[in-house]
Amino acid sequence: GKFVAVKDFEGQINVYKSSSCGCCGIYGNYFKNRGNSNTQIIDLQDMDSIKNKYGVPAGLQSCHTTIIGNYFVEGHIPLEAVEKLLNEKPDIAGIAMPGMPSGSPGMPGAKTGEFVIFAVNHDGSYKEFMRI
Repeated sequence: GKFVAVKDFEGQINVYKSSSCGCCGIYGNYFKNRGNSNTQIIDLQDMDSIKNKYGVPAGLQSCHTTIIGNYFVEGHIPLEAVEKLLNEKPDIAGIAMPGMPSGSPGMPGAKTGEFVIFAVNHDGSYKEFMRI
């Protein structure tokens, strides 16, 4: 089949962020400019409600949550990982990169090590999805 790039994804993409968070706005713009112009950036007072609704495990949470199709994409995840998700279509709830690693999209600084991204199952268990 044809490779699905983020820019070709026809569904809705929502980046949910806290109104006080600057790096999340940068990530949202990265997604919009490099990824998909349909991206909506939505400020929320209560980020916990979104994370609970989509089942993001507490130990994997970052500062913002992107919803693309039926998946959550938690944190400053590079587009390559999102494209792997869209192309492989695994039966999972979403992918997550906890914390705010230096050098990741939207974060300043140099990349200091591999970004480890986790696949989160519907029951909340998780395993490594990929490293970038």
